[in-house]
Amino acid sequence: MTWRLLLVLAVALGSGAATFAADADAQPKMPRVVLAEDGRGFVLEGTKQPFHPWGMNYGNSGRLMEDFWDTDWKTLADDFHELRELGANVVRVHLQFGKFMRSPTEPNRPALAQFARLLRLGEETGLRLDVTGLACYRPADVPAWYDALDEPARWAAQARFWEAVAEVGASSPAVFCYDLINEPLSPAGKREPGQWRSGSLLGGYDFLQYIALDPAGRKREDIAVAWIRQMSAAIRRHDGRALITVGLLPWSRGWKHLSGFLPEKVAPELDFICVHIYPDTTKPGEAMECLKQFAVGKPVVIEETFPLSCGVVELEAFLRESRALACGWIGHYDGQPPAELDARERAGNLTPTQAVYREWMRLFVRLTPEFSPER
Repeated sequence: MTWRLLLVLAVALGSGAATFAADADAQPKMPRVVLAEDGRGFVLEGTKQPFHPWGMNYGNSGRLMEDFWDTDWKTLADDFHELRELGANVVRVHLQFGKFMRSPTEPNRPALAQFARLLRLGEETGLRLDVTGLACYRPADVPAWYDALDEPARWAAQARFWEAVAEVGASSPAVFCYDLINEPLSPAGKREPGQWRSGSLLGGYDFLQYIALDPAGRKREDIAVAWIRQMSAAIRRHDGRALITVGLLPWSRGWKHLSGFLPEKVAPELDFICVHIYPDTTKPGEAMECLKQFAVGKPVVIEETFPLSCGVVELEAFLRESRALACGWIGHYDGQPPAELDARERAGNLTPTQAVYREWMRLFVRLTPEFSPER
């Protein structure tokens, strides 16, 4: 997540239904992205033109999108135009559950209207959206009633969220995919009532979420499969075309598959695999070892990467090597393009965190012709 990166870098570096769908008569401004016939990547619908997801997780000054999209849409729109100019063809956006659901069954219609507006912005700019849902990143924004639900009721509320979002998204070719949830965990043991999040806060944000609190005799991987099936079925009630995936935690030498979402078990339920990989200078070779764990017969997109624990030279080497297995890559953007950061440097107020973002964006721009030549 962009916000997690901002917070971690600051510490490490010392830096301070279509009711709201597009008009039925409107002509699509872009072809949809679909799976290639060989099952190894993506193409534009109706053609054999490859499509390589190449983009950014969206954020602005560490803020959640819903923090400002009601009052400052211009900032969001300007950022999307800037991302397109940098070379992005995909933007990953994160929808907060508490902002989109008023109750377990009632969606927030104004939020859905803003989502429809976001889709139109995607069409206008030529940016496709990786729509990640069910976010509960800021615990203070999570409704008390949501955390009080038991597993069946919580799954039902989550499915209702996805029904509402898919009903709006179904008419827009700007939807690249629905990412069911960011970095989910299937429990290895029983957790206390209401403890749906990891409890690991960074500046008030928690980016991990459990899908159950009690295995109750079930295997972790079976819980994951059952949950994916219920969420996917909710989407398919309204959108039978958009791709479905999940943003998975990485494998590591020490923790193996910590999440309980085993790639070989969940892959049959998904259109493609997403994994989050941040190469680590202190663990040479582990990033590629991790990627190999997720190459299980479906297209693989590295949905989060960044020079968080390595330099840009090492990140570039990983990205180049990853092309043997991955067909898409998504980094991070926080609202300040390189030119703006250059101006801050000239003014003498460029922070170490901003310098890292700038180096990443410079690498992104340089690699765009190679990693996304069809753009």
